[in-house]
Amino acid sequence: MPKITFIGAGSTVFAKNLMGDIWSYPELADATICLMDIDPKRLKQSEQVAHHIINTLGISPTVKTTTDRREALTNADYVVCMIQVGGYEPATVIDFEIPKKYGLRQTIADTLGIGGIMRGLRTIPVLLDILKDMEELCPEALFINYVNPMCINQWAMSRASSIKTVGLCHSVPGTAHELSHDIGVPYEDINYVVAGINHMAFYLKFEDRNTGDDLYPLIHKVYDEGRVPDTNRVRYEMFKKLGYFVTESSEHFSEYTPWFIKNSHPELIEEFNIPIEEYIERCKAGIIAWELLEEVEQTGRIPTEEEIMEALKDVHPMDMIKRGKVRTIQSLNEIKRSVEYGSLIIHSMETGQPKTIYGNVANHGIIDNLPSGCSVEVPCLVDANGIQPVHIGKIPPHLAALMQTNINVQSLTVEAALTGKRDHIYHAAMLDPHTGAELTLDQIWSMVDELIEAHGDYLPEYH
Repeated sequence: MPKITFIGAGSTVFAKNLMGDIWSYPELADATICLMDIDPKRLKQSEQVAHHIINTLGISPTVKTTTDRREALTNADYVVCMIQVGGYEPATVIDFEIPKKYGLRQTIADTLGIGGIMRGLRTIPVLLDILKDMEELCPEALFINYVNPMCINQWAMSRASSIKTVGLCHSVPGTAHELSHDIGVPYEDINYVVAGINHMAFYLKFEDRNTGDDLYPLIHKVYDEGRVPDTNRVRYEMFKKLGYFVTESSEHFSEYTPWFIKNSHPELIEEFNIPIEEYIERCKAGIIAWELLEEVEQTGRIPTEEEIMEALKDVHPMDMIKRGKVRTIQSLNEIKRSVEYGSLIIHSMETGQPKTIYGNVANHGIIDNLPSGCSVEVPCLVDANGIQPVHIGKIPPHLAALMQTNINVQSLTVEAALTGKRDHIYHAAMLDPHTGAELTLDQIWSMVDELIEAHGDYLPEYH
């Protein structure tokens, strides 16, 4: 049976979903899962969740816990990474508060923009340390990465290490489920092909699985009839302008481009329902939810929806976030398969049963009109031979051009991380579509200096 190591296993709910997914396969019911985290308290909570899953499923795998990363990696077959370097405080707060001083507003700030740049710079060194340990302790293991900024991290790892790695995100199936609801076609009846970069990949094909009919006219109909969900106005607007639907949420996409969050047009925030600083509120809700999970651990009682909503009352009124936390906490006793690809990969590689997943891999002859080596998100066949990306060829030129504006920032951030040259950080910020549209060059330079200083030991020395 394989040894599957979780790095950052204190992300209890995410770890719970992946453990449930893995152990739900009969062929993996005896798999050893090693939980590793630097926070013993959170690690203990994830261990208790693991034993709850085992008891619910009636299986007998081995669960190990450790705060020693090298111990966790020794002889691992799969390493699943879900870390957040710097946490909510101080790192995430820094990423929002300093840019806000300069008038630069963000929504999520974990993938692109100045927040994504800084998150990448503090995360890459840690990821490379993990891969260095793997080269010594488990050189044949597959590194399954769930850590943002996905493209920046994947690109850096593929350049700096020989370890096999794939980056995973649930935005492809997640958006397909949303569109299924919008157009009234069951998800199981939809066939699609997606390609691009993580969070900016597009459905090149979206059709009825049974008839082969193109379903894009039904998505156009949602827009034309004024049925666009309030949380998805940005994406539907871009769909009308581009002709293809993007895989990541409107709040994310609004900060990957220069068109929606603009001080010169403040009315756009309301028009497109853009949730400024949403990630800050998500983090606050997450902290409260973790405290509630501690109470569940101590009392064994899961709080009611009313009690959870009362605990979340001071979170900025984002009903979607609050309802999500209610579902998360109340699902602790449920074991049902998530949309995450991690368990599918492990199952296919162990059994040889082929599956198709969407993975983030280095672009070596996959998408012809995107730069060689950059990280692309494409369909991949998985079986006993591992992960085999599908050749896409050329994507529509206007989509490639839009992605290139993000790839420019990713490339320079990776250069900064791998060379230690400070100038690349300034240049990455200059070329970021949202930052460049809002700030002057002097403001960008000054903001970057402040951010580097505020990060302190979370960043290596830049020269």
